[in-house]
Amino acid sequence: MQIWSNFTSDFYSNFIAEDRYMFLVKGLGITIQVSFFAILLGILLGFTLAFFKLSKSRALQRIASAYISVIRGTPVVTQLLIIYFVFFGSVNISKVIVAIIAFGVNSGAYVAEIVRGGILSVDKGQMEAGRSLGLSYRQTMIHIVIPQALKNIFPALVNEFIVLIKETAIVGYIALEDLTKGADIIRSRTFEPMMPLISAAIIYFILTTILSKAMGVIERRLRKGDQH
Repeated sequence: MQIWSNFTSDFYSNFIAEDRYMFLVKGLGITIQVSFFAILLGILLGFTLAFFKLSKSRALQRIASAYISVIRGTPVVTQLLIIYFVFFGSVNISKVIVAIIAFGVNSGAYVAEIVRGGILSVDKGQMEAGRSLGLSYRQTMIHIVIPQALKNIFPALVNEFIVLIKETAIVGYIALEDLTKGADIIRSRTFEPMMPLISAAIIYFILTTILSKAMGVIERRLRKGDQH
């Protein structure tokens, strides 16, 4: 009974008193917002960089290669701090937007390699077949190659989104109150780390599990579509 009494007392202190659960609720909203828009920006950048690397222009290839090398070769937390304090240090801008830009820029480098690999995995005969039908290079890419490449890269893109959700846990470095920061604020108020931090971990786990399950359902439907 003593254990149950301590549990209820800790639960009340961490979540109910002063509506402290709202730190987790608001933090979850920030985490989802930053992750969602960052992956959209990352996909946009990733496709652009992938086409740069696949182009015949040496200049575009070098730009894309340099971007990917620099971003992949430096820690995301360092990139976040540089974008916040160096690029936007003198600008009054929302920290959410800064985080979206930072994680979008970072994700773009990884998505670029995913997209490039997906396009290269499509049989070269598909391009030749499209050109033999009288389609231009662009029309063949849009109507034949990219739709097939998307099926190949979809699982990797979802995995990148899952990784991104977890990586956003460092936005506390710029004092943005995401899910992890919300749990840490509760910890600082109650001096009880276990319940708020484990709660945050459970929420992350549920979020990523839902995404993984959704990916499995969509993949199965895509495979069924291929069989018809």
